[in-house]
Amino acid sequence: MPRIGVVIIGRNEGERLLRCLHSVPAWVERTVYVDSGSTDGSGAAAITAGAILHELDLSTAFTAARARNEGLARLTADDEVDFVQFIDGDCELREGWIEAAVTFLQDRPDVAATCGRRRERFPEASVYNRLCDWEWDTTIGQARACGGDALMRVDALQQVNGFDPSLIAGEEPELCLRLRAKGWKIWRLDLEMTWHDAAMTRLGQWWKRNRRAGFAYAEGFDMHGTPPERHRAREVRRALFWAGLPLAMVLAALLISPWVLSGLLVFPLQVLRLMMRDSALGPAAFERAFFMTFAKWPEAQGVMEYHLRKRTGGKAKIIEYK
Repeated sequence: MPRIGVVIIGRNEGERLLRCLHSVPAWVERTVYVDSGSTDGSGAAAITAGAILHELDLSTAFTAARARNEGLARLTADDEVDFVQFIDGDCELREGWIEAAVTFLQDRPDVAATCGRRRERFPEASVYNRLCDWEWDTTIGQARACGGDALMRVDALQQVNGFDPSLIAGEEPELCLRLRAKGWKIWRLDLEMTWHDAAMTRLGQWWKRNRRAGFAYAEGFDMHGTPPERHRAREVRRALFWAGLPLAMVLAALLISPWVLSGLLVFPLQVLRLMMRDSALGPAAFERAFFMTFAKWPEAQGVMEYHLRKRTGGKAKIIEYK
């Protein structure tokens, strides 16, 4: 039988962490919970649930990548592990997922990591939760990357030295890029994998989450943006184009003609185009199209924030939306 472990990361997740811990199958022998300074008793709850508690040294800047690396190191410190299921503390494993994912990896020795369908537990709570649920619905089959919830081969992770601990976001696609460069494949199964609780009820939370995405796009492009990979090139280009377009039109109107401002109609036309593309969603197509277009502004802010910090030599700080 393959040796399987679980690594959970979190901070102050409260009831969400309890659901996460209880969702780990009883037959999994070792679960490590990596805590990053919780004040709500998360560490004690993890120990009570039978997990091994690993507390991060907060004198070093926290990143999810660093937490996962340390969790894996703790998991494999006393015994070898073949596969590791990473899961965030605001998520819950779906019944039967680990068994199916392990079987798939055993049948496909060329695949380093596999993921399934992540769903929002409360999509009806807010439009921002629904946007997350749509975001998780990606193409089935061979993929370029997986997210924070995934089952991975430990030897493949060790071959590329795990996650890059310096990244404040976007660490999973960057890891998958390096795995693929070594000849490994990433695969998404048509199976329910986890519930996720984004708990986003305010526009400011949604803005921060997309600002963090923009930061990750810029950093990923800076690291691997050259051909043939051109990692995150399209995302950076789109964010800067759509966010910069209104300013360019205003300047052109001042210098050329006020009629240039009619070009701002491109935004409602873009929303209409996306609505038609996703017409199968019914009335929800509008909110998805609107926020997909609107997201380019916080993404562009994140892109510019990355380059400003790089130019000034400032240290990147994690951008949290909860």
